[in-house]
Amino acid sequence: MSTIKVLFVCMGNICRSPTAEGAFAAQIEKRDVAHLFEVDSAGTHAYHIGEQPDKRSQISARKFGVDLSTQRGRQVHESDFYHYDYILAMDESNLANLQAICPKDQQYKLTLILDNIPNNKVRSVPDPYFEGRFDEVFAMLNHASELLLEKLLQKT
Repeated sequence: MSTIKVLFVCMGNICRSPTAEGAFAAQIEKRDVAHLFEVDSAGTHAYHIGEQPDKRSQISARKFGVDLSTQRGRQVHESDFYHYDYILAMDESNLANLQAICPKDQQYKLTLILDNIPNNKVRSVPDPYFEGRFDEVFAMLNHASELLLEKLLQKT
């Protein structure tokens, strides 16, 4: 069985996408299926390349037992569209940014992370960088990650 490769994407790769990466990594470790996955995160913009996730995101994640401190910000690269099986945007703006740069034959990989929550009317994860709400964002992404994992494991 080949590894399932998942990439989480937001704008700067210091709040939402590292949180999603951390939440999903915690879910796969909890289910003892980490060996089946490769997980990463990136930003559509180059604002924070090489930086750790926002301290507030790290503090919030730690409250839920998740460590984000080893992650470093990076920008999405064209090779990501070919390497990853699933590319999940945190909001509609970043999804549109991804769609604009993604090769046509790889567009099918792009989705919104919150689309994994059935009957969810909210499509975009709020950006806590300006709005705060870090704990709320973690809980939202953790729930979406749990449901994403269920969906992916059913396909294996």
